[in-house]
Amino acid sequence: MGTHGYPPSASRPVGGLPLEHEQTLPEQPEGEETAARRPRGRSRTVLLIAGAAVLGVLAGTVTGYAIQYDREPTPLPPLAQQKIDQPKPQAPNESTSARSLNASRWHKTDDDLAKLLIEAPAGAEVRSSGTVSPDEFSADYYEKPGSGLGGQLRHDVRRIAELRWAQDDRNFVTVRLLQYRERSGADWYQHAHDYLAEERYTGNSGKDLPGVPADFGHLWVDSAPREKPGYLPVKAARVLARHGDIVMEVSYMNNRGVLDEKDIVEIAKRQLERL
Repeated sequence: MGTHGYPPSASRPVGGLPLEHEQTLPEQPEGEETAARRPRGRSRTVLLIAGAAVLGVLAGTVTGYAIQYDREPTPLPPLAQQKIDQPKPQAPNESTSARSLNASRWHKTDDDLAKLLIEAPAGAEVRSSGTVSPDEFSADYYEKPGSGLGGQLRHDVRRIAELRWAQDDRNFVTVRLLQYRERSGADWYQHAHDYLAEERYTGNSGKDLPGVPADFGHLWVDSAPREKPGYLPVKAARVLARHGDIVMEVSYMNNRGVLDEKDIVEIAKRQLERL
């Protein structure tokens, strides 16, 4: 019995009266019913909020366009100079050329290529100067002219110009400009001279042209003079350099077997500056 005469298991009196039953929490159902009564996850709430946000943006955009559509356009401020002076158009005549029709797109390399050649030194004997046809060039330049001409045509040679001069009947110089329709053609011609390293030509692989980025200019000088019985000793040098779609080639030959590398380098630099 308890202190007040009630069994220990009985509830304590409230207001002087005993409780007939203990107040206990109801037991939670288990199994499938418990899972069914669990609160749903937050994913549905997030989706509802995101959908509402998208609808709000769309509704605002449509409303804004509708309002702007009914408004008068805002005029731009007036120009400081109301009228810009322009030359009056003229009808074509006998003096009209492609250059005059589109002078803004004209490049100096589209002019006469021979005009881009340097001038021969004072006192030099000019042997030839001007444009040369691809077949004339091939006949003079290649050991097999037909094969050489075919290579030039396949790589879309556009035009060729050259200047030849002689000094003191000892130094003989040729400056050539070969222009191609694409830079790939110029690149082909520039790198088609690996044969110069052979013994019967310069006998060495040459070196980069001073003052020119690597792979854009190369210089070859004969390792030794070429000598034949009954002939004067000959020593030669050659420079190849590319500028855009134009290849510059300088050939320098001395028939006394004496050649200063600085001379051909100076000529090459002058021609590159001219381009």
